[in-house]
Order: sequence, then C-alpha cells, then structure tokens
Amino acid sequence: MKIIVVGTGFVGLPHAAVLSEAGHEVYAYDIDPNKIAAYESGEAEQIERYVNEPGLVPAIQENHNRYLFFTSDISKICDDADVFFMCINTPPKRDGSTDLSYYLKAANDLGKMLSDRKTKQRIVIVNKSTVPIGTARLLERTLTEHGVSNFGVASNPEFLAQGDAIDGSRRPDRVVVGADTEEDFAILRRVYSRFTNHVRIKYVETTPETAESIKYMGNTLLLTYISFWNGVGARVAESVPNIRMEDLKMGVTADGRISTWGSYVSNGAGGSCFGKDIQSLIYQLNQAGGSTDLLQAVYNINEYQKTYLIDRAQHEAGFNFNQKTVTLLGLAFKKRTNDMRDSAALKAVESLLSKGVKSIRAYDPLAMDAAQEYWFNPDNNHLYSRISYHDSVKEALQGSDAVYISTDWEEFRGLSRTIEKNCSAPYLVIDGRRMLPDYETLVDNGYDYLAVGGQLLKGKQETAASQNGKVTENVKELDKQA
Repeated sequence: MKIIVVGTGFVGLPHAAVLSEAGHEVYAYDIDPNKIAAYESGEAEQIERYVNEPGLVPAIQENHNRYLFFTSDISKICDDADVFFMCINTPPKRDGSTDLSYYLKAANDLGKMLSDRKTKQRIVIVNKSTVPIGTARLLERTLTEHGVSNFGVASNPEFLAQGDAIDGSRRPDRVVVGADTEEDFAILRRVYSRFTNHVRIKYVETTPETAESIKYMGNTLLLTYISFWNGVGARVAESVPNIRMEDLKMGVTADGRISTWGSYVSNGAGGSCFGKDIQSLIYQLNQAGGSTDLLQAVYNINEYQKTYLIDRAQHEAGFNFNQKTVTLLGLAFKKRTNDMRDSAALKAVESLLSKGVKSIRAYDPLAMDAAQEYWFNPDNNHLYSRISYHDSVKEALQGSDAVYISTDWEEFRGLSRTIEKNCSAPYLVIDGRRMLPDYETLVDNGYDYLAVGGQLLKGKQETAASQNGKVTENVKELDKQA
C-alpha cells in the first residue's frame, strides 16, 4: 500500500520505518526541512539528533529509497495514497487540555490538498497521535468542509514505550483500530496484515471514540500503578524501620491478580505521555461533569515525587544545598532515549536552583545536546548558567558535595566505587532510582545514602535507633506538607 506518515517525531519516524519493513511504500513527511535532510542522510549522528531509539537507524538505512522515502512536500504524491497516519505533536496547555493547534493546521493543510486530488479511490486518514476523545469526528468535519470526498477517518493509537519503539512496533501486544465502516477496517487490515491473525497479538476493531479512550485509560492506569507504589509502598518503607523494599514488592506482586509492572519506586514518571494524558483526561471528565478525584491524586503523587528526595535530603540528612555543588546523573526521562519531556530531572533542577546551589554538574549518556538546548540562554547571569555539562560520570562528580541519580541508566549501577575514588566523605548520595546494589559499602565507608523507598542511612555516624525516630517524624511532616 501507499502510506504517508505526517510528522516524524518519536512516534512518526519509528512507525514509518517499521511500516516500510512490511513492504509498504511509505513516505515520511515533515514541515521541518532540517529533519528531512537529517533522515535523508542516513547517518546515525544526524538522525539521532531528532529521534534516538535503539534499532531505528538500521531500520531506516535498510529500506531508505527502497520502501521508505522522506519528503517535506507531499502535494505531488498524495493523489493515489491509501492511508495517511497523523503523527502530530499534541502538547498540553496550562489548564490540562490538549493543544490541537499543530494538529488542526496539519488537518486543514491536508484537507486542502486532498480536495484537489485527481483520483477518487477510498482514502483513510488515521489518528496515530494521542488526541482528545472525539477528535476523529473533528477531523471528519474538517475534511468535509474542505470538500474531500470518498474518505474515512480512524483512530489507531500508539502504545510505544520510548527506548523500545522499534521492537514495540514490530511486536506490539495489541493493535487497536477504531473506524466506522467495514471498508475502512478492510483497508487497515491490509496495512497491519501481519498482525490481524497473530497468535499472540490482540487485534481490536472498535469505534473511533472507544479507540481514543483506550489510549487514555491505558496510560492513566499505568501511572496509577506507579503512583501507588511511590505514594504508598515507598512511604511505608521510608517510615517504618526494617522494611526491605524489594522483598515488599516481591511478596505483594506474587499474587497473580496484581501487576508486577509499575511496582518499582522512583523519583517520578516522566515522558511525553503519562503526565499529559492524565491531565487531558481530567480536563475532559471535568468538562463532562465526571469525578476526577482519583486521577488528580495519582497526578499529584507523581509530581511530588520529582522533588521529594531533595526535600528529604534537607529534612532528614540535614543537607544545606545553599552554595553547594551537586552532580545530577541522568537528564532524559528514562534510559535508552534522549527525550527530556516531563523528565524528573527538570523539576530537580528547578528545586536545586531554588535552594541556592552554587552549581549543577550534569551528565547523561544520550541527552546532553537536548539538555543544553533546553536550558540554553544567552544571559550569563541567569540561574541556568549554573549548569555545566560533562562527558562522563567521573568528570561530573569532581568537586561535588552530593550526587543525585535521576535516570535509570544501567551504567549508574556501578557508581559506588566511582564515588569513593572521586568524592571524599562526608558526602551525600541521593538515589532516585534505587540503582546502587552495594550501597551498604558506601555507608560503611562514611557516605550518607538516601534512596526512594528507604530510610536515610548515615555513614556509620548515627545508630539505627536514633535515625529511625527522626526519619519517621520527618517523613510524616513531609507528607503533611505535600
């Protein structure tokens, strides 16, 4: 089939690459000519400036100019296309609603082009972006107003986890297609023919509104799991002596009815989906007069986690951040990506700067360029000028008074010995991901260790009994403030 993917970001580019592997003729379209030039180059360094996903570059290189093409002008190739996938950025507004300005511009531009097409074969325009419930109808009205004929609209939400987008596209756990007519379902079955009768993959055909709702419900439930463990499981382990967080998770999730996914504890979930989607769902339910108490609590817990450990460091460890140098390890919202959208590191930086740190020494294996662009400003007196960027963990640790682990990169698991070699005790280790399996060695050697889901461990300078009472009271006080 001839397929045009509109938008080449974290959703559109992997989707286009994997569709081309199935032998479809795929055109990846973007209004940004710099992106198109980077993808056309076929060079890893150029492609990964925009989208960094394991396996993406080889997937592009294998089918480029064979089944996969890049363009910033689709006016000449849209006539005989079978399917358009809309992969447009839909960021949140301040009130939690979804900003559809980019989406609507793309929809109107598409409507103008399709109204003039010479061929009148059936065409399906598919929402791949996460859009508010009812957007398929909005798209339908927009195209009708432009005089487009013989078309259908559909919703086909993506469920990709960043860092695994290519594998997730090749081997999804489900494909959800919402459409109105058997003709449109048949066209999309051809697009996804390798999945329609799969023994493992669930292929779901439903209404456009149901498909749109599935995406919101799925992401909101996942964030609810995360917030339960952060807001309840971690609090229990931080408040009561002698609780082992890992054993607690294992014992609870041994019940087959309880998901193991999300049972980790962390400094909060980020990325382009969870926070945005739950805020949008809260807004949509409020507009419809529905209750949002549970959703608001889930969202609040997740946001609180992003600065909670820094507050604990002040209250429990007695650490004064004013004029201190802090190493920040991990800037992307999760490992295996350079995406910083809604990353916990963003809130951590804001909190650290507000507490008067002298400097922040930052390191991330992939997100350094994105971070420097995000925090760039020409004013040397601006607070963000206190952030410096480094090429390795070792370099970032030099001259620091504390380290904060924000992202779960595997290379941080071996951090203990690096800390001991480069940072003299007393020194505070703040572990937002429970990354250090040998933290007890650090404590034995005089380093203070504070991890989410655990009590403060002072470097052999305080008895466990004296710590327990103080930690419990401080955790209670922090929860009251929250």
